[in-house]
Amino acid sequence: MNTPERPLASPCVSICALDEQDICIGCQRTVEEITRWGRMDNAERREVLGRCHERAKSAGLLFMSGART
Repeated sequence: MNTPERPLASPCVSICALDEQDICIGCQRTVEEITRWGRMDNAERREVLGRCHERAKSAGLLFMSGART
């Protein structure tokens, strides 16, 4: 018997404010991604989380441990 995969948790960090590009400064999701999150399957959520990661890196908000400067 296969146990269904649990839904991935929202990346929300309760810092909900949009920048000039309508991207949340807390979780790095777009307005569309935020509003659709509850209806997404885990595959879609993983795609969104990947985009959030890339946005955070591009904005200089993500620091990798062990990274050299």
